[in-house]
Amino acid sequence: MSLFNRHELIETDVSDIHDSNLINHDLAPTKISERTWGTYNYAALWIGMSVCIPTYMLASGLIAGGMNWWQALLTITLGNIIVLIPMILNAHAGTKFGIPFPILARSSFGTIGSNVPALLRGIVACGWFGIQTWIGGQALNSMITILFPAWGDFSFGSAFSFIIFWLMNVYFIVKGTESIKWLESLAAPFLILMGFVLLAWAYQSVGSFGPILNQPSKFQTSGEFWKFFIPSLTGMVGFWATLSLNIPDFTRYAKSQKSQMVGQAIGLPPTMALFSFIGIAVTSATIIIFGEAIWDPVVLLSKFDSPIVIFLSLVSLLVATLTTNIAANVVSPANDFSNLYPKKINFVRGGLITAVIGIVMMPWKLLSDYSAYIFGWLIGYSSFLGPIAGILICDYFLIRKRKLNVRDLYLRNGEYEFKKGFNVKSIYALAAGVFVALIGLVIPSLRFLYDYAWFVGFIIAFVLYFILMKRKNKG
Repeated sequence: MSLFNRHELIETDVSDIHDSNLINHDLAPTKISERTWGTYNYAALWIGMSVCIPTYMLASGLIAGGMNWWQALLTITLGNIIVLIPMILNAHAGTKFGIPFPILARSSFGTIGSNVPALLRGIVACGWFGIQTWIGGQALNSMITILFPAWGDFSFGSAFSFIIFWLMNVYFIVKGTESIKWLESLAAPFLILMGFVLLAWAYQSVGSFGPILNQPSKFQTSGEFWKFFIPSLTGMVGFWATLSLNIPDFTRYAKSQKSQMVGQAIGLPPTMALFSFIGIAVTSATIIIFGEAIWDPVVLLSKFDSPIVIFLSLVSLLVATLTTNIAANVVSPANDFSNLYPKKINFVRGGLITAVIGIVMMPWKLLSDYSAYIFGWLIGYSSFLGPIAGILICDYFLIRKRKLNVRDLYLRNGEYEFKKGFNVKSIYALAAGVFVALIGLVIPSLRFLYDYAWFVGFIIAFVLYFILMKRKNKG
């Protein structure tokens, strides 16, 4: 069935796949009637995910590395415009066929092989879940301490706050994807308003945005700048390279291709640029007000005089962190883990697995310093995600010509069985992309390959997959 370029399996098509081991309710293609997300919902989704503490602090790492404010802002904006391209391309299949990311991956990796990209994506999401939960827990601990000063003397206060915030995330995991749509739609305008309130406070307090906006770049030559800019740009692409893969998890609920495309374009790059600028401007004001640059908004808010202002501000930060965590770091791994064993692992169980692994990955170490965060975490995992994106886009647009046999995506021994459920050609392409990107860590003269990790991995995997698949077709 097709409606406005959206396809739906009719009952006669699915009668023989209900008993398949490759399907459950959460992984099944959505019906046309279930595709209710419009342009505002996708814009709100990205506003809710982008307005978070890591975005606020993103420019700090770039400025600490030597950029001035506009160079940092330009790098962030450019990175998000670039990542929007694979985001919209991968979103197409989700909108057209109503399928999530791990199911789409079956067309290129095989019905069983799809677990390889799904698990790689899922593990990265677990790391991000831990990071956001740790940040949210610290914000909650500060809020409780301000309201009840005696809490600060409780030696386990920070750990207890972390657990409380972790449980808040678990609540929305149990409630499912519709609760995420509700949470994002409600929170988006509130979060943007709080950002502008913070910006207005900074300007009113000092009459200008202070030294950081006037601070020159620390790079003495253009060569020094480019040496720092290239890996930084890769890191900015890596920031949302995760969602560029699993965006079908959300666009499977879209009313139309236009809704998801326009909504994402409106919601992602502008919000990332705006909230990063708010972080830069407010931090510049703290130098004048407090005599030091305070990049951590939780620390900044604790210095305010009014308990009411502190409380409302910290609540907004908690909402921002919660909306980002649930949408960006739970939906994908929940579906990815479900894809491992659909009959036993549903969305909720997959989400709970994510929540546990997120703690085990010790997020506090990933946030130890800007170089570990940008050049270790963001670029490191982009070397795995870039090749996956290249393979998915090549397969869907060039090999399949945007045509999928949705029924066979849920069956063994069908069109996407390849060899015992694995398409070894996609595995070869993925391995080649990762190898070339990471070899720069081992051979100093090839460091540029790692600095460009996402781009290098994407191109290598895209080209090799195309060659291997076309050779098969000719044979």
